[in-house]
Amino acid sequence: MISLAELARLLDGKVPATIATCSADGIPNVSLISHVEVVGDRQVALSHQFFNKTRANLLATGRATVMVIDPRDGRLFRLAVRYDHEETRGPLYERMALRIDAIASQSGLERVFKLRAADVCEVLELIEIQGARVPEALAQPRAGKPGSEVLASLCGLRTLSVGINRADDLESLFSGVLEVMAGVFGFEHTMLFLPDESGERLFAVASRGYASSGAGAEVRVGEGIIGTVARAKRLLKLSVDRELRYARAMSSYVGAEAGREVPLPGLPDVDTQVAIPLVVADKLVGVLAVESTRPLGIDESQEAFLSIAADHVALAIERMMAREEEEADPEPVPHMAPPPAVAKRAVRQFLYYPADDCIFVDGSYLVRNLPGKILWKLLSARVNEGRTEFTNRELRLDASLGLPAVKDNLESRLILLRRRLEERCPDVRIVPVARGRFALEVDADVQLAEKPA
Repeated sequence: MISLAELARLLDGKVPATIATCSADGIPNVSLISHVEVVGDRQVALSHQFFNKTRANLLATGRATVMVIDPRDGRLFRLAVRYDHEETRGPLYERMALRIDAIASQSGLERVFKLRAADVCEVLELIEIQGARVPEALAQPRAGKPGSEVLASLCGLRTLSVGINRADDLESLFSGVLEVMAGVFGFEHTMLFLPDESGERLFAVASRGYASSGAGAEVRVGEGIIGTVARAKRLLKLSVDRELRYARAMSSYVGAEAGREVPLPGLPDVDTQVAIPLVVADKLVGVLAVESTRPLGIDESQEAFLSIAADHVALAIERMMAREEEEADPEPVPHMAPPPAVAKRAVRQFLYYPADDCIFVDGSYLVRNLPGKILWKLLSARVNEGRTEFTNRELRLDASLGLPAVKDNLESRLILLRRRLEERCPDVRIVPVARGRFALEVDADVQLAEKPA
């Protein structure tokens, strides 16, 4: 017989729970329910949003039946519950609201898909419905030997720690972290986001497992699972099939327009999304986002390990950025003439929009905001002055770039810019040549044009 604590893991699956209630005069009502959360040893919390009939029945009779399916093997469990009280604030309410806010943001239902209360109910009975199973071929694999996940997580933390200590710069740190997340934790599709100077957006600086890097993709704080985690600074896991599609179905029910999603690289058949905040002393350093085509059964102990791993990564990023800013000034870079012209070279036309520092190359969008402003400075210096090498320090001292005086994230922006060029314009490259110094290598004839506001 399964315990209520064991049932908690099933509630993260892709199969929705069902709630059955009855009115005071005996009329039954059955609905899907967005979220059920185990509270202690004898209680569960049901999300109260806009199912007025279900809520009215629950308050009228004080009773409901909840059906939960184990997505691994299709076992069916029935909970008989009795209404106890509602919570509209506090840790339980905040946990449930965080999940629902992320779902609402990704499905365009921020105004209607809100948690009004967490209805806490006492579990009177928990039984398994015998004979209810899916074919063995469709069942999800179960966990290995007891304690194996804990040991694997400890070894993973050790591997992550070693990789962090060996990283020479931010770029090797980012790639090393994502490699460990894939090789040790089994997360094959990951993206790393950092906050921009305003603190209102995050930008993708590294990724693994996607057809394109997604470098430069932006997310507003509070938007989707990534933005919601950035705002709340708490780990969040969503089953896309169960929860996001549930929200879309509800959009037609309430008459709202749905379908808007964050325009980021992603898996077409994604099942589960996990976002982990990177925080140092309550300051958001970044967000690590994970996608999977399979359900990721993450229990409380695994969440704790991931949170510890995130703390290591956050501290490493913060330390590496501080080191980049405090390192000794390199020798001044002399102005150098561009290399001799080569016959039949490609021509790259860069168009710059000063209004938002947006740059197009050969008619296609390349980059904008601070990375765009930096690239335009580098290209202009090369074309007009014949320069091929630059230093981080001179960029930091250039008032026209508007870098903040503290924690300017310059190195991460150069990484983003380098990756955008690799994808969109590979014959223009930003190549590190020494600590705090880089070269602008160009294998094409560059033409610059500026579009007035």
